[in-house]
Amino acid sequence: MSYSNSQKNLPRAVSLLPPVEFATQVLDHEESGAKTYVLPIHGQGVFLFSVTEPANLEGEIVSISFWDTFYKDGLRFTLGVGTLELSRISEETPLATVNTGLVQNRNAFYWISLDAHQRAIKFGVGEARLETMSFQYVLEGKTTDENHELVRFLEKLTTIKIPSVDSFKPIKLLRDPIVQSSPLRVKNTEELTMGDIANNSFLPKSNLSTIAQKLYDNVAGKRFVLDDESFSQFSQAIEYSIANPNGWCNATLIKKSGEFGEKNLNKTYLRITLGVNSGESPGVPYVMEIWPPGHYSPIHNHAGANAIIRVLHGAISVKLFPFLGTDDEESVAGFAVATFSKDDITWISPEMNQIHQLKNLDGNVETCITIQCYMYDAEDQTHYDYFDYLGTKGNTEHYEPDSDADFVWFKAQMKSEWEAHLKEQEEQFLKSNL
Repeated sequence: MSYSNSQKNLPRAVSLLPPVEFATQVLDHEESGAKTYVLPIHGQGVFLFSVTEPANLEGEIVSISFWDTFYKDGLRFTLGVGTLELSRISEETPLATVNTGLVQNRNAFYWISLDAHQRAIKFGVGEARLETMSFQYVLEGKTTDENHELVRFLEKLTTIKIPSVDSFKPIKLLRDPIVQSSPLRVKNTEELTMGDIANNSFLPKSNLSTIAQKLYDNVAGKRFVLDDESFSQFSQAIEYSIANPNGWCNATLIKKSGEFGEKNLNKTYLRITLGVNSGESPGVPYVMEIWPPGHYSPIHNHAGANAIIRVLHGAISVKLFPFLGTDDEESVAGFAVATFSKDDITWISPEMNQIHQLKNLDGNVETCITIQCYMYDAEDQTHYDYFDYLGTKGNTEHYEPDSDADFVWFKAQMKSEWEAHLKEQEEQFLKSNL
């Protein structure tokens, strides 16, 4: 799946939610209790939507149709709680009936992917990606000519028809269908190999959105490091401040131990901000985060913003979730875990990798230190300023990204603590009789 805008200047994603001006670009007309939207490219794309109260829908079903230009033929999804039926509109017999569909979770959202080239139709719950897919159907003819005819049938599909009811919420149209997994690690052009592309093992930096490429370039440089010529023992000083009962890091972690609900020292991390909030991101756009071994975040999202995360020291493990649950922290299972080490870079887009939980695993020895940077899409006129997270009682809570300290002050504080520590060690050595 490409995240760059390479096809006919068509946007890779079109919001169907407020602000209204974005929706009117694709809204065609309303008729007989239904709304219609036009696919950016005929025969392909992804439609994301939510159903706020699935069990309260009339008849407990919802119908979504993909029509050709003249409303002669198409595909219809009929969805209920735990049920899905796919039909070709011109035929009486359903193509497939399966035990998947809507789920009883008010935060859930769904996607349907249409891919004329592969004759593939997919459905999933949560972020639109292969890992969240719960249904796939490939139209198969008996001959090559029949398969070509099926491709032409799908390529004629231009319009999505949806129910006009309050509980059904169209969210977004994506230009490209879901065809393969998206690598979590990003690699720069100069380092990318043919094998990386063939094995789909890295996301090329050029495939990031324009905003994400900007963030990447700001933090991926060789001189963007912790231990530089101004303080070559910076990372050691941070480790010492965490371990020292009188250290600033130690005291601040203890102070924050109830930040996400009940007191839990391990459910804490430090946020050291670089620069100021200029209104382009949730909070200050550049944040150095400090994760001692065993420490972790709550499950949370990222306000629909783009983000780049680079590991500066140690290693961090990231668990991804399809959507933010509502009942308790186990109500929605994670679908992937990846561990990133020093200089690894990963990414977040408005549509992908938005919901995660970070942890410096218990068995690690080193503190993990990352640089995280955030920025809204240029088209984002909402600028939601909070990270929503799953609280200890299963409630969705709102966290306003804050700062524990400014980077310049923090570095000076660490240097002061470290120099005092070294001086004490020197004095002890002087008095010793080895």
